[in-house]
Amino acid sequence: LCINALSLCVSLFRLKDLELAKLGDSDVRIKMLAAPINPADINMIQGTYPILSPLPAIGGNEGVGEVLEVGQCVAALKPGDRVIPASTGLGTWRTEGVFPEETLLKVPGDIPLLSAATLSVNPCTAYRMLTDFQSLAPGDSVIQNAANSGVGQAVIQIAKAFGIKTINVVRDRPDLPKLVERLMALGADHVITEEMLRKPEMKDLFKSIPKPRLALNCVGGKSTTEMLRHLQPKGTMVTYGGMAKQPVMVPVSAFIFRDVQLRGFWMTQWRKDHAQDQESLAGMMDALCQLIRRGQLSAPACTEVPLQDYKAALEASMKPFTSSKQILLL
Repeated sequence: LCINALSLCVSLFRLKDLELAKLGDSDVRIKMLAAPINPADINMIQGTYPILSPLPAIGGNEGVGEVLEVGQCVAALKPGDRVIPASTGLGTWRTEGVFPEETLLKVPGDIPLLSAATLSVNPCTAYRMLTDFQSLAPGDSVIQNAANSGVGQAVIQIAKAFGIKTINVVRDRPDLPKLVERLMALGADHVITEEMLRKPEMKDLFKSIPKPRLALNCVGGKSTTEMLRHLQPKGTMVTYGGMAKQPVMVPVSAFIFRDVQLRGFWMTQWRKDHAQDQESLAGMMDALCQLIRRGQLSAPACTEVPLQDYKAALEASMKPFTSSKQILLL
C-alpha cells in the first residue's frame, strides 16, 4: 500500500513548458534558484492538506529566487534581489514565474542559498513556537519529538542561541549513533529514543537539566503521551504535525493536577493572522537572518537534486527515517 501510494504521488507530476504570464505594473518576474520538498507539499499532492491549489497546479510552497524584472509600480524590489514566498501556495517548483509583489519577501543576498531556500517554513515555525507559547529564559528546557526533522533541527539551533536546553526525541533506527552525533553537533543537549521516554532513566536525566516547560509535538500517538508526562506543571505542549497519524492522548490527571495546556500551531495561519503586522514578520526574519550570519542557524541536512530528477527527489522525500531534505535546483 505504501509503495502504491508513493508511486501514485510521483505519477501525478509532469515536467511541462508553460508560457509566462505578462508582467503587470505590480508584478515581479523571478528566476527560481532552489526549492525544497516539504511534508506539506506531499500532503497537498495527496489532497490531505487544508490548502489545496486548483488543478492543474505547480507544486512547492517554499524556495528562493532572483528578481529578473519588475513592473513600473513595484517599489520594494529590483532586479538582482533575492526573494522567498510570503505565503503558501505560490508554486515554487518551476524555473521562472511572474508574481504579485505582495506575495514575495526580500531576503539578504549574503545568506547561503540553501538557508534562504529553506527559511520561510521550518525556521519560522521553530522560532514562533519557542517564543509565542511560554516565556522561556536561559537555562530553561524544551522537549521535542521528530527532532531530526527540519523544524527539529531549527529548534535545536535557535534554542541553543537563546541559551535554552533541548531534550530531543527520535525514533530508533539502524544509524542511530550517527544521527545522535549530528544532532549533538547542532547543539542538542540530550538525544533520546521514544522508548527511553518510558524508562526510569529519565529521572537521572532531569538531575542535570530542569523539566521542560514547553513540549513540541510533530508525531502524535504514544510518544506524545509519554513526552507530556515530563512537562512541568503549567507547561505547554504545542502540536504542529501528526506524523504517526494517531491522536494525542492525554491523561486526565495532566489537566487537573498539573494544569498543562495543549495548543496547536500552523505557520500558514500565523502569516494570515499577521498579514497586517509587517513589524512582527520583519522582526522574525531579521532575527533568523542574524542567526544565520553568526553561524548559529544552518540549513537542515540537504540533498541537492536537479529539477529533471524530480521523481527521485519525491520518492526520497517520502521514505521513512529520512533526515535529509530534498532540494530541487532550478
